[in-house]
Amino acid sequence: MQPVRRAPKADPAPSRWSWRMQRLMLTPLFRLALRAGVPFLLTLSVSTWWLSDPDTQAAIHETVAEARASIEQRPEFMVNLMAIDGGGADLADAIRSAVPLDFPISSFDLDPSAIRARVLEMPPVKEASVRIRPGGVLQVDVTPRVPVAIWRRPEGLMLVDDSGAQVGLVARRGVRPDLPVIAGEGAPAHVEEALMLIHAGAPLGERLRGLVRLGDRRWDVVLDRNQRIMLPAKGAVQALERVIALDGVDEVLSRDIARIDLRLAERPTVRMNATATDEWLRIRQLNSGTE
Repeated sequence: MQPVRRAPKADPAPSRWSWRMQRLMLTPLFRLALRAGVPFLLTLSVSTWWLSDPDTQAAIHETVAEARASIEQRPEFMVNLMAIDGGGADLADAIRSAVPLDFPISSFDLDPSAIRARVLEMPPVKEASVRIRPGGVLQVDVTPRVPVAIWRRPEGLMLVDDSGAQVGLVARRGVRPDLPVIAGEGAPAHVEEALMLIHAGAPLGERLRGLVRLGDRRWDVVLDRNQRIMLPAKGAVQALERVIALDGVDEVLSRDIARIDLRLAERPTVRMNATATDEWLRIRQLNSGTE
């Protein structure tokens, strides 16, 4: 009689994959990924698919634009006028023409830096500041250039300031009789020296007609009766003062001379007019008994 075999008891231990899954579930980082990471990825995927729809994008843009417009068009953000201080009426009109704005306009549509840059491009303006004042006022404060001389060019008369910058055109000399006249290429770049010469030549009074820059290196002082004082490249003011002192003693400039050449300090020369030269030759011949 054979013995009865009993079936083996089931092993209560989990399988290898079950055990690994249980160990993985005990990991905090894995549980966090299941609770937060999977929903986040699912939400991101759905949102990306929804936002990729052109109709959805257009609706979002329209909604944002309407919301922005509703804020920008509020009365407290509107600019109603432009105030310009620091310049005359002509300069203010020129600025308004250079910066055309259709008021009222939202302050969000204004760029004060760009407006300031545009104003500074205008020749009569030396410095400017632009800001939006409370009450809806675009405030523009300008420092205009002050002309100190008239530069005579082939194209016309140009006002220049003490730095040589061009201020604006002038129709004729009589419009600004208070300003001296300079001429020649490169004259505005040396306007400071020109003003020093004008100041030194003040004793000449109304005889002084202006200054001419020659070769962009030296000046000629132009007087009435077509007389000229040719100054050196260096020490021009001192040379002019010597001529004025000499004129005060011997009245040199009152005589019939065309040029006083001081370009060579060690050898100044005087050039007489043609009539004076002929008269001098005649008197010399009389004195020598040849006539």
